[in-house]
Amino acid sequence: MHVLAKEIKIKLGILLQKPESAIDLVIPYNEKPEKPAKTQKPSLDEALQWRDSLDKLLQNNYGLASFKSFLKSEFSEENLEFWMACEDYKKIKSPVKMAETAKKIYEEFIQAEAPKEVNIDHFTKEITVKNLVEPSTSSFDVAQKRVHALMEKDSLPRFVRSEFYQEFIK
Repeated sequence: MHVLAKEIKIKLGILLQKPESAIDLVIPYNEKPEKPAKTQKPSLDEALQWRDSLDKLLQNNYGLASFKSFLKSEFSEENLEFWMACEDYKKIKSPVKMAETAKKIYEEFIQAEAPKEVNIDHFTKEITVKNLVEPSTSSFDVAQKRVHALMEKDSLPRFVRSEFYQEFIK
């Protein structure tokens, strides 16, 4: 994993020096391409509610996409990606698929030195690891709630002050 981290740092360094060649250096990641939201742009009233409710923001396709873009611009999207992965995980019906996905989520977001390690306390990490002995739809609930609280307390206020959000309330 350390080789990947060095590679990413090198590529980021190159990106910062040569913005015109950025498209050639995109690090491939095997996630599904995001479909543009087909819903209507939120009303001013809806967008104003996001200031006080992370849940309302996350439930709105436009708000979610804007929040994700904002976090990516700050290189801090791992919490949102973890939260979204947990939401998808809860929908899995097959025990085999659930176990496979739980392992991927653990390796990507929870374990020490994970590529997108989320900032959760040791106690939360321990509970999550114990829950993964027998994966169930609630295996990541404690960690997901903790990450949700972090986004609400830290990321949401920064988002509300950003240009990404200001576009919605013009």
